[in-house]
Amino acid sequence: MRRALAALFLIASLSGCASTWVVDSNVKSFSKLDAVPAGTAYRFERLPSQQAAEPQQEQLESMAGAALARVGLQRDDVRAVYSAQITARVAATLSPWADPWLYPPGWWPGYGYGYGYGYGPRYGRGWYGGGWYGSAFIPPAANPWYEREVGLVLRDLKSGQVVYETRARNDGPYASSGVVLAVMFDAALQGFPNPPPGERVVNIPLQPRP
Repeated sequence: MRRALAALFLIASLSGCASTWVVDSNVKSFSKLDAVPAGTAYRFERLPSQQAAEPQQEQLESMAGAALARVGLQRDDVRAVYSAQITARVAATLSPWADPWLYPPGWWPGYGYGYGYGYGPRYGRGWYGGGWYGSAFIPPAANPWYEREVGLVLRDLKSGQVVYETRARNDGPYASSGVVLAVMFDAALQGFPNPPPGERVVNIPLQPRP
């Protein structure tokens, strides 16, 4: 059903419709927090691979920082109570509606964006902490489909313990990763600091760019 709706939104965008479309993310969160006072400070922590891709990581941190501010957290490297480590991944794959005669199973290997490290729990191509935005070879008739995932981990700086972990996944035909990833960070923090248990779908309307 979700992919069918995405297809309808794609048709609308191709026909020039400027109506709002929805970023639907599958979100799963884990919390050890009861309450967090508004204005509680945090600082970003970077893995070595993220430090090596500073411009791209700064873009991701800007997206995540805006989402953290909306749930009451404030970036302050000096007074930080928590550290925040973020990850993001974008991979282009073949659309589920691609012609099976042109692109038989096994033909489409998938292409990732950016600098990878580690291995993601679902798609097998790994996390991308920086360099999420770039280009990949996609045949014009292949109807690319994008799989995206963002993650955020909050760690108590005094105890060193992880107090909040959340991930959001989305897939669809939209190529504007900068727009979609920003919304996915909002989805990942939905319900903070007391998110619902289990995996849930978070829908956030978004006005498409012209």
